[in-house]
Amino acid sequence: DYIPTVFDNFSANVVIDGNTVNLGLWDTAGQEDYNRLRPLSYRGADVFVLAFSLVSRASYENIFKKWVTELRHYAPGVPLVLVGTKLDLREDKHYLADHPGSVPVTTTEGEELRKQIGAASYIECSSKTQQNIKAVFDAAIKVVIQPPKQKEKKRKKSRGNCSILKQPTQGRGTTGKEKGRAGERGGMEAYGCINVLPKTLPDR
Repeated sequence: DYIPTVFDNFSANVVIDGNTVNLGLWDTAGQEDYNRLRPLSYRGADVFVLAFSLVSRASYENIFKKWVTELRHYAPGVPLVLVGTKLDLREDKHYLADHPGSVPVTTTEGEELRKQIGAASYIECSSKTQQNIKAVFDAAIKVVIQPPKQKEKKRKKSRGNCSILKQPTQGRGTTGKEKGRAGERGGMEAYGCINVLPKTLPDR
């Protein structure tokens, strides 16, 4: 069960490299019905976390086809962190047997996509096993508080404050905050404050 929402946000203090950062997470709907409303949450973001399912070619392809195109239009120049979710399912024999048409995305393909979209880093994670979950947010935060030298002025303004947005993968996401394994339901994108797109993938 889930409660339908258009926007939902959370915040928490995170310590990274000895610095305390106020991290804000924006959770928004990724379906076409919300295409006009979703960009309202992009303003002021410092980093986008783009997420796709490692067992869904459709969500992998949507990173470039939909999400990067949208972000370049509404938030050009904002850094990206690419994330592959559901890592625990990529080599799960039972899952693959139940989904014979599923062709998992390899680490090499993830790295190739990272280079294609110009993301700062690529991380594979699983919310079920908690593998690399912290690494995802650490990477997004570091993009904000440790940007390239040419962004020194922006760094001084952003240090100590970070926001995130989260949305459902196009065609597979939910419209709201689902109880349980929310992290496994979808893809993410993040920016300076951190903005995560798309939201979450449906349960398995």
